[in-house]
Amino acid sequence: MNISKFCLISLAAAMTIAPPRVHARAEVAAARPTAALDLARQLNQAFVQVAEDVSPAVVVITVTQKPSANPHADDGSDDSDDPFEQFRRYFQRQRQPQSQERSVGQGSGIIISADGYILTNRHVVEDAEKIEVRLKDGRTYSAKVRGVDAPADVAVIKIDAKGLTVAKLADSDKTRVGEFAIAIGAPFALDYSVTFGHVSAKDRSNIFSDESGSGMQDQNFIQTDANINPGNSGGPLVNIDGEVIGINTLIRGLHTGIGFAIPINLAKQVADQLISDGKYHRSWLGISIRSLKEDDKFREWMDGLQDGVIVEEIIPDGPAAKSRLRAADVITAVDGKKVTTSQQLKDEIRVKKIGQDVTLDVYRKPYEGGKPVKIIVKPGEFVEPTDIAAEEPQAPDSSGSHNALGVAVRALTPELAKRFNLDLSHLTELKVGVVVTFVDQSGLAAQSGIEQGDIITSIDDHPTTTVRQFREAVRNVNTQKGAMVHLIIDGSEKFEILKEGAE
Repeated sequence: MNISKFCLISLAAAMTIAPPRVHARAEVAAARPTAALDLARQLNQAFVQVAEDVSPAVVVITVTQKPSANPHADDGSDDSDDPFEQFRRYFQRQRQPQSQERSVGQGSGIIISADGYILTNRHVVEDAEKIEVRLKDGRTYSAKVRGVDAPADVAVIKIDAKGLTVAKLADSDKTRVGEFAIAIGAPFALDYSVTFGHVSAKDRSNIFSDESGSGMQDQNFIQTDANINPGNSGGPLVNIDGEVIGINTLIRGLHTGIGFAIPINLAKQVADQLISDGKYHRSWLGISIRSLKEDDKFREWMDGLQDGVIVEEIIPDGPAAKSRLRAADVITAVDGKKVTTSQQLKDEIRVKKIGQDVTLDVYRKPYEGGKPVKIIVKPGEFVEPTDIAAEEPQAPDSSGSHNALGVAVRALTPELAKRFNLDLSHLTELKVGVVVTFVDQSGLAAQSGIEQGDIITSIDDHPTTTVRQFREAVRNVNTQKGAMVHLIIDGSEKFEILKEGAE
C-alpha cells in the first residue's frame, strides 16, 4: 500500500470516528440544562402541590366588630412599633358603607376538625359581633367563638358543618431554621394568597414594645420572611410537606420580611382545651424570671454557675410565695428536666396540673455542698396580674443608718407601715426587715432603683430584721464584688445586686 492510499484511508477513518465524539459533547451540553430545569420544575410543582393540598383547610374569616368607645386613631401611616398596630388599623379601615359604627375586617383560619372547629388568632375575633367563615369552595357559614386565650393569642371558633378538609399539623419542635415556609391567607382581602420564604429563626421572644398592650408573653415565635400582611392573621405557615408549623400572627412593619407565627404545638395544646372546656387553664408559679446567661453580673456573683433561670421576683399571694422559693434563686430543672431559658421554664410549668407537686432544682448562695436544693411548689392557675399604683415619694428622713449602700433605714413599725402605705398582711417573720427611709441619689441603692418604703429583708443572706443586723451586714459587704440585697417592694419579694462600677 502506497503512502497516498494509506493517508486517504486514515482520513476516512478519522472522519467516521470524530463526529460521534462531537455528538457526545453536544448531548452532555444539552443534558445539563435539561436536568437543572427538571429540578426547578420539580420544586415548582412542590410549591403548587402544597398550595393545592393546604388551601381547602384554610378559611377566610370576616368579622363585624362591636362599636368601640375608644377606637384606634388612623393617621394613614404604617410605621408603628406595635406589632399588632398594622392589624388593628386594617380592621378599622375596612368600613361598611351603610354603617359608620361597626367595622368589618378579615382574617384567616385553619380547620382542625372535620365537624367545624377552626383555629385562628384571638385578635382576629376580638370584640366580634358577627363572624362569617368562607371555605375555599365558596360555602359560607356563621361562626361562634368557642374560646379564646389572650396570653397565647389563640382562639377557636365553630361552624355547623361536617366532612371538612382538616389541616395536617407538624411537630413544630422539629422545625429547622432555613426550611421553606409557605403562608396562605387573605391579606388585604386578597383571598387565598400564597407567599413563600424560609424559617428565618426560632424561639424569638421579647418582640413587643412596652406600649404594645398585646399581652402575649406565653411563647416564643417562629420568624419567617414569607410575606405576611394584615389578613394573614390566623392562617397557616406550612412546610414543604404541607404540614402546619405555625399560625401567622404578627409582622414587624409592612414590607420588612419579618413576620412571626405561633408554633403549632402550643396552638394545638391551647386549642384542645378551648374545645373541651371553653378555656385554657394555664399553670404558673407567680414569679418573674430571666435567663442566667443574660446577666453577666449575676453569673459572676454566682461564682461561675452557667445555666439556669433566675427568680427575679416572687409575686405576693402567688403559688411560689407559699413555698421555700426565694428571689435570687436559680432554677436549673423542673421535675428532673433541665431548663436553661425563661421560655423552657414557662413551657414546663404551663403543662403541669394545677395543684400538683412540682420539684424544682434550685441553686442559691451560699451553696449547700455545691448541690441544688430540692424545692416543692404547687402551680396555681394563671390570673391576669393587677397593676400596683406607684406611691408618691415621701419626704427624706435622715434617721437610721446611712451607709456605703446609700440608704437610711428604720425598724418596721405600724406607724412607718402607715406612712409608706405598706401592706404587711402577707409577711412572715422570715420576711420582716427594715424600711428604707432615705435614698442617696448618688449611691448604689439609687442606681439599682431602690426607693423609700422598700423593705430590706437580708444582705448577702444575712437577715436584717433590725437596724443593728442591717449595720452589721453592711459592715461586712464587699461592694466591689457585689452585695446581694433582698427586698419587699410593693408586696413582691425581689433582689438587687449592688456593685461599684456596675451599669
